[in-house]
Amino acid sequence: MNFQFLKLETEGRVWTLTLNRPDALNALNAALLNELGEALTFVEKSFPKQCLGLVITGQGEKSFVAGADIKEMRGLNPIEAETFARRGQSVFRQIEKLPVPVIAAVNGFALGGGLELALACDFIYASDNARMGLPEVSLGLIPGFGGTVRLARTIGLNQARELIFTGDMIKADQALALGLANKVLPQAELVAAAKKTLETIATRGPLAVQSSKKAALEAYDQDVDLGLKTESNAFANLFTTRDMNEGTAAFVEKRKAAFTGE
Repeated sequence: MNFQFLKLETEGRVWTLTLNRPDALNALNAALLNELGEALTFVEKSFPKQCLGLVITGQGEKSFVAGADIKEMRGLNPIEAETFARRGQSVFRQIEKLPVPVIAAVNGFALGGGLELALACDFIYASDNARMGLPEVSLGLIPGFGGTVRLARTIGLNQARELIFTGDMIKADQALALGLANKVLPQAELVAAAKKTLETIATRGPLAVQSSKKAALEAYDQDVDLGLKTESNAFANLFTTRDMNEGTAAFVEKRKAAFTGE
């Protein structure tokens, strides 16, 4: 696929999606959001025969995504602003609901919409020069691409309110301490480490990984009893798959499983 503001590397089972507007620190404009939506649809259709994991990162050493494109955004009227917010929310929801695990490899700045994009991924690996935050209040705005929803669910309500209300940036080690980042790595090792994790996940049953991702996402919004029901239903449905038969047979026969995603 040909994109103006994205690079999608599709070699092997783990793909890499790079946001590519380095002159604007990879800021999100309408065109980039549209391309991102197209790329995510392609990834979804490629599961499980071609793609079993996705790394999302930013071009260059300075920035993952510096936020939404303020120059484009500031001229919007309220109706246009809501449309823009809804578009960003929709695309980031695509990330959250992809059947493959997604790691945000945050290299440098992840501010505003950049952090909101990372939060929509399954987890975050950060470079040691990463800086994260939701600075929208300093512009007289609030996060509009899901930040007020996902940040609190990731680090807790009180910590999220402090970051949102102050608009402060935090360093990579602070993000790690808060549980916002899973790992902090030297920038030169960041993407490779994310790929390595996804390559490990790719050796597991792809339908089981997909089902566990879906069940965890759904159960998070449910009370305990309903969440347990969601989990048991997902567990039972996997007993109709070839992968479950292959995985359990391989365990009994003491051999490596050959999963097919069926």
